[in-house]
Amino acid sequence: MPVCADIERLESLFAAAERVCIVVHTHPDGDALGSGTALLAYLRRCRGVEARLLLPDPAPAFLDFLLDTDGILTATDPLPALDWISRSDLVVCLDMNSFSRAEGLEEPLRAGRFRKVLIDHHLHPDREAFDLVFSETEISSASELLYWLLLALPGVGRADRLPLEVLTPLMAGMTTDTNNFANSVYPSTLQMASELLAAGVDRDALLDRLYHRYRANRFFAMGAFLSERLVITPDGVAYAVLDRAFLQHFDVQDGETEGFVNLPLGIGGVRLSLFLKEDEGYFRVSIRSKAGVPANRLAAEAFHGGGHACAAGGKLYFPQDIPGPDAAGKYIATVTARFMRNQAPSEI
Repeated sequence: MPVCADIERLESLFAAAERVCIVVHTHPDGDALGSGTALLAYLRRCRGVEARLLLPDPAPAFLDFLLDTDGILTATDPLPALDWISRSDLVVCLDMNSFSRAEGLEEPLRAGRFRKVLIDHHLHPDREAFDLVFSETEISSASELLYWLLLALPGVGRADRLPLEVLTPLMAGMTTDTNNFANSVYPSTLQMASELLAAGVDRDALLDRLYHRYRANRFFAMGAFLSERLVITPDGVAYAVLDRAFLQHFDVQDGETEGFVNLPLGIGGVRLSLFLKEDEGYFRVSIRSKAGVPANRLAAEAFHGGGHACAAGGKLYFPQDIPGPDAAGKYIATVTARFMRNQAPSEI
């Protein structure tokens, strides 16, 4: 957890800031949006600071309820986003270990003369690029890390001293990043959840918004993913490739395949699950594993990525890595067979 000196520096940066730019990673998920909107609400409601949350891409539709506030800019309309970056005196990056995770916004963020703070739970933070870094990997989410940071600030100390506009998004971010308490759960995670419930967060209503309002298309696509696209190898690897034709056939929207990668881990004998979703010129790769199989190592070795021991991701480019989308399945089968057979028995 953060040391007192770092908390004092964070407090001084917040106290001195007049305009704050909060940035999260591309294709923002529940943790990015939860932590981002929570910090936005804290700065505006509790400190009276002029702040904006900057999204490199639009949020998935099922998470729109987290954005039911003003002060949010999307970089698909670049001029207001770039203007706010240029006028800010403090930038806070959440749920990303480097400015590169903001892709098209990387250069203006790196070049800016403002103070820069990183709050993240991924491996290998780019410490040299920031004035102050809070990096904890043994924690469920950026939302949980932000929660403990806010509590450590002067005058806070307890969850019930923060408004629900701050607490509810933090619960949402932590819930989604743990797959509703199915992975990456630590004692501190359950303590946070307990304190948020005691402070008045309506978890039943939150779960209803997160998991019970999908379009029917998601479930039609999920059925086809399981029955038609899922491959299980003798090495205990499950993988599926959703190409552009599949996504168009089921009219899959961004965010609607969230959680698909976790489903095969419910199969006995499956120790590693990979889910590929085609984008423009590459596949987005999600990797999940059971304890002892290092998903982050596979992500780094084969998919230009990284992450946590049991939850990682990356990208597979074509034609740089594979000739084209049709070659993805063969590539996965080859690299995962080699990867699984090279693991020491103690790691499996």
